[in-house]
Amino acid sequence: MRKYTLFILGAMLFGSCSLSKEVRSQRTMINGSWVLNNVAFANNTGNFKAVLFNDVEDICLEGSEWFFRNNNSTGSYTIAPSTLCAGGDRLIRWSVVEAGQNYDPQLQFKFIDEKNRDIAGGTGYRLRIDQLTERQMTLKSNVTVDGSPVTVIYEFQRK
Repeated sequence: MRKYTLFILGAMLFGSCSLSKEVRSQRTMINGSWVLNNVAFANNTGNFKAVLFNDVEDICLEGSEWFFRNNNSTGSYTIAPSTLCAGGDRLIRWSVVEAGQNYDPQLQFKFIDEKNRDIAGGTGYRLRIDQLTERQMTLKSNVTVDGSPVTVIYEFQRK
């Protein structure tokens, strides 16, 4: 009887920690290589020059190559070197946050080192998954510029 009870408790614990079917599906679709073709700004007028992810200017992210590995939640993005951009690989740990009552599903990530250790003191980024298909992904984040809301739009295409 004791073994049976432990088995049931273990199964309940394992089941409560598993990902939902929707999150598993989104992770599977995100898995692989993507190119960030366009970074745009909406909900405000004017020209913007932004440093995104506390890393590089928005222009440097355009054309960057992103890789998401589903089986261990790691990945990277690569910035091409130029006079404006510090090129190279940025290693990340990523996940999908299930939609909640007040928010849509989100892709979140933080920077890691070669040994998969956090290098940003727990700081990470969440981007709302606006569109996700086998070939295209659109992510959005809301920021404030001079007290006014601005939406940053990231448009990816599968490589």
